[in-house]
Amino acid sequence: MTPAIETIDLTRRYGRMVALDKLNLAVARGSIYGFIGPNGAGKTTTLRLLAGLLEPSAGEVRLMGQKLRIGGAQRLVGYMPDFFGVYDDLRVWEYLDFFARCYGIEAARRRRTVNELLALVDLEHKRMAYVQSLSRGMQQRLCLAHALVHDPPVLLLDEPASGLDPRARVELRELLRTLRDMGKTVLVSSHILSELAEVCTEIGIIDSGKMVVSGPVDAVRRQLEGGARLRLRVVHGQETAEATLRALVGEPAPELPRLRGVRYDPADERVLLVELEDSDEERQAALLTRLVQEGVVLSEFRTQAENLEELFLRLTAVD
Repeated sequence: MTPAIETIDLTRRYGRMVALDKLNLAVARGSIYGFIGPNGAGKTTTLRLLAGLLEPSAGEVRLMGQKLRIGGAQRLVGYMPDFFGVYDDLRVWEYLDFFARCYGIEAARRRRTVNELLALVDLEHKRMAYVQSLSRGMQQRLCLAHALVHDPPVLLLDEPASGLDPRARVELRELLRTLRDMGKTVLVSSHILSELAEVCTEIGIIDSGKMVVSGPVDAVRRQLEGGARLRLRVVHGQETAEATLRALVGEPAPELPRLRGVRYDPADERVLLVELEDSDEERQAALLTRLVQEGVVLSEFRTQAENLEELFLRLTAVD
């Protein structure tokens, strides 16, 4: 099946500055794709190119298998920018009705669409309120409804969680899952990876206009880890455990894993974090056996994947 979103060597320059450098991106239909990078990495430029609001300097965009032409994307894409404008003197239902009219939706369908969208974003109780009276979170949901008014198959959301309180962020994640269940393809950008890690099916990390890595969340994690981390909680024999582990750093027995390093968890002095050079489970089991034979009592011994936030920081670190 052709991707919902595909870019081929997509490039955008502003004078001598290259904001986006030969971006190749493929987003599967029905997925939630987290587009992640630090501020200034090229996320907003990419979304504007995908929405047909900017013309690429080179390369091309394909949406639902169709080559994008400037001015022709509006029916395929719903775009929610980071900084959105609202018409303060309109009531909530009037705001959505106005944009539905812009898309030429006839009256009966327009009323139905407005009602359905207000229900979807949980703003039915604010139907008659003026837009200016809404909280930041409610305005975000209203602008998402605006992006959905013409029922596009692809949604582009630029920093949708910006400025939201924790409850509103949870509500946003649930809404993204609902949109995925409706068959929408959602590309959502953020510079805060933890906002997206739980809800995305795929992620791409961009830095300085270039894609660093892209793919399913678990595949990206496996690709970047290159090893494993063990978490050990020591009940008795902490000095013995530490000495045994440190003796294996760079000098392993043939049946035991090669250790990169050993350190204490700063949040819990009873926990040792062990960096491994590989993920061989048999060698990890042999290490557990060795510790038990030496009298170390453990209440926890498990692998701990490097979280996506740590990977992001490592990938986008300034040398």
